[in-house]
Amino acid sequence: MEGMEDLVREFLVEAYEGLDQLDRDFVALEQDPGSKEVLGQIFRTVHTIKGASGFLSLHKLGAVAHVGENLLSLLRDGKQAVTAETTSALLAMADAIRDMLEHVEREQSEGDQDYSPLIAALTRLADDGPSPEPSAAVEEARGPATAAEAAAPAVAAVGAEGGRGSVAENSIRVDVNLLDTLMNLVGELVLARNQILQFTASQEDSGFLGTCQRLNLVTTELQEGVMKTRMQQIGSVWTKFPRVVRDLAIGCGKRVRIEMEGRHTELDKTIIESIKDPLLHAIRNAVDHGIETPAVRRERGKPEEGCISLRAFHEGGQVNIEIADDGGGIDPERVRTKALASGIVSSDRAARMSERELIGLVTMPGFSTAEKVTNVSGRGVGMDVVKTNIEKIGGTIDIHSVLGRGTTIRIKIPLTLAIIPALIVTSGGERFAIPQVNLLELVRLDGSQAQACIEHIHGVPVYRLRGNLLPLAYLDVELGHERRGGRPSDREANIVVLRAEDQQFGLVVESVLDTEEIVVKPLGKQLKGVPAFAGAAIMGDGRVALIIDVVGLAQTASLIAERRQAESGRQGGAPAAAGTRETLLLLAVGARTRVAVRLATVARLEEFPTSAIECTAGHEVVQYRGEIMPLVRLADVLSVPAASGEGSDEGLQVVVVRGSGGRSVGLVVDRILDIVEEDIEVTRHSVHPCIRGAATLQGRVTDLLDVDGILDRELAGFAGHLVPAAAGS
Repeated sequence: MEGMEDLVREFLVEAYEGLDQLDRDFVALEQDPGSKEVLGQIFRTVHTIKGASGFLSLHKLGAVAHVGENLLSLLRDGKQAVTAETTSALLAMADAIRDMLEHVEREQSEGDQDYSPLIAALTRLADDGPSPEPSAAVEEARGPATAAEAAAPAVAAVGAEGGRGSVAENSIRVDVNLLDTLMNLVGELVLARNQILQFTASQEDSGFLGTCQRLNLVTTELQEGVMKTRMQQIGSVWTKFPRVVRDLAIGCGKRVRIEMEGRHTELDKTIIESIKDPLLHAIRNAVDHGIETPAVRRERGKPEEGCISLRAFHEGGQVNIEIADDGGGIDPERVRTKALASGIVSSDRAARMSERELIGLVTMPGFSTAEKVTNVSGRGVGMDVVKTNIEKIGGTIDIHSVLGRGTTIRIKIPLTLAIIPALIVTSGGERFAIPQVNLLELVRLDGSQAQACIEHIHGVPVYRLRGNLLPLAYLDVELGHERRGGRPSDREANIVVLRAEDQQFGLVVESVLDTEEIVVKPLGKQLKGVPAFAGAAIMGDGRVALIIDVVGLAQTASLIAERRQAESGRQGGAPAAAGTRETLLLLAVGARTRVAVRLATVARLEEFPTSAIECTAGHEVVQYRGEIMPLVRLADVLSVPAASGEGSDEGLQVVVVRGSGGRSVGLVVDRILDIVEEDIEVTRHSVHPCIRGAATLQGRVTDLLDVDGILDRELAGFAGHLVPAAAGS
């Protein structure tokens, strides 16, 4: 049962609840032996336990439940009458199931008790009916359960000594609607917190400021706690996929296996429910359309058994899901032919479409490349369902395919839809929120720099960022605001570098204010059709700020260009890719060490005077935005030699600010080198607990830092030191 601990735990909770219900139902059955409703409920409970035990390979438990289910089926259908003997046998079955569940919980096994007398008694009752006299076999069968009952006080003793009770006693079921209500209330509390923090900016009363800081900390922890109650592991959705793949492969005459990685990745329950159907459709398409028959694979020099890889991981505040197959890939020319035959595109448009655009047609409603309609495919529904449902929850879908090698579907979805971190910007005197998951970096140009550095190519403004041309869009122009301060190129430019569908563009805004956690509110029906907005948020002063839909804005500004051809050649459809594409911040630490951290984990880059660094509880700290921010020197963590006078201006410390548990933490480095986005191949070369591996970036070996591991190690117990004392203490 390796890797299934959470499933076993969930099964135990449900099974114990079912047994408690059985006890009540058997009492009701003795009072009304002919009740079809009670018999039906008992049957469903035993049937559920039997089905789950089979899935978890609990064969002994399944055998006992199976013969009990057979007898209950006869009683439910009125083919046998309920007697004292059948009731005693069924009670013995319930006791035996409870005994095995306790063994599973304590020892991860069903125990060595022999239940064959009970199975024989239940089988005889189902085959021959109850005997005139009580069966000795039933009494004998109840023996193991009686022994278990006698030993029960000692087993509670074990639980008390071990400091924990039964898994059922430590679990509680809560209605999802109640969790939604709690989430909404926490959202309102976050709004109130933001308003209070905005008010404290003009206050100097230390007692009031300390109380507000405490409120901020408690609100953040409460928000995280409530969000965790709504989180579920994606493995709960994946459990049925192996069976689906098996059945589909047999029906299609193929040999297919599925490999799953990242089953413990957590998402909000509402999102979990929303992705069930899209993932199922993607899996079905991979089996039916992607994987070739064994004969074809043999001709192409591939193993006869195809492979579908399902992978989930967190990155940049989002959940990434990849469904990859090593099949035949998508033939763009075949897609073009089908699209023309179906009338989805005109002949002129089809002739001008790139390979990426053609592959994107498979998500169009009514489009199918199947030769004939079967019970699996051919009706033109499938990938359009995937795209529609993913976009409904604010996600994106991308398809990469190489003919003959396979196809990879990449899905990005938010962790939760309730509260998100966002960058607050202004345009036309109004505030707008940009989700931080789309944010890469900020660039500020003064008037002269803007004139010199912002060029125009075919009428499109671009900025040369580290040698790459970055297309620009002006927020005031796209939103129709009256432009202030002359032409865009005559004034200073605040460029927000964003990612949309794996491509970068710059959004020029009037000013950048700050980052803030915002509570997402849905748009009214009048604004739902506007592609530039994804929702709204109430700010600290009570005013509303619209949330920018980055992908929609990029499409409106015609900035989402064709994908680089090199990428489609590089991205194969093989389940195990050679490298992983990441956006990294490169840092210099000490004299010769280069390190990198994921850009998505970085909140801000700051410089502090050395004189501003103080010490408390044995840790260096700095006062930062109304809180005490602890500092961690990466040179000390990595034990590298100090730099020889290089780096930032004399007397300034370069600090990478990272949010951790609702607080800010600063990583002290020597220099900020660059931001890169590359396919990296991680090499495990170090046993250092703070380094997750190394990669070659810009031609030099660079250590990839485990920032969470660094913070856990260096700041253990430090956060509690910063909690303000209660009033009057």
